[in-house]
Amino acid sequence: MLKGENVTQVTRTSSCSCGRVLCQAVGAPILSAVCYCDDCQAGGKLIESLPDAPCVMDADGGTPYLTYRDDRFSCVSGSELLVGHKLKESAPTTRFVASCCNSGMYLKYAPGHWVSAYQTRFNDDLPPIEMRTQTQCRKSATPIPQDAPAYRRFPMKLFGRLIAARLAMLFGR
Repeated sequence: MLKGENVTQVTRTSSCSCGRVLCQAVGAPILSAVCYCDDCQAGGKLIESLPDAPCVMDADGGTPYLTYRDDRFSCVSGSELLVGHKLKESAPTTRFVASCCNSGMYLKYAPGHWVSAYQTRFNDDLPPIEMRTQTQCRKSATPIPQDAPAYRRFPMKLFGRLIAARLAMLFGR
């Protein structure tokens, strides 16, 4: 969350590179993070290998996300152009790509209650990165950026935020 922003009034938009798919996120994200897990790296490479696809990963192989509750994220136009991609049929994660221009838009973890939207698709001011996760899987030889705490695995802080978001959804907050 940007300093001084009113959580209830913040609306961020993300769009594919040609502008035909538009998504909206309302309120502060659950988390602003960069993930280096094997699945995010493989999923990022899959998306970036599509013809003329824009990048979803950072130069060091991390994938920056803004994670929102399901009830605060929606596709407001162009949803018919979204195509789901899975690394394998049994995978719980589906990465949604705008088929018009092959822009990676977001991923949905089932049965989770959140959506992780690719930060590269947002045009608005973004909150700072709060953590870097799964650095044990990172393949880059460059030093890990020091803009946020880096965790070898998924930290308890991440799970705490997801649980708090679920409880807030259950209680209508």
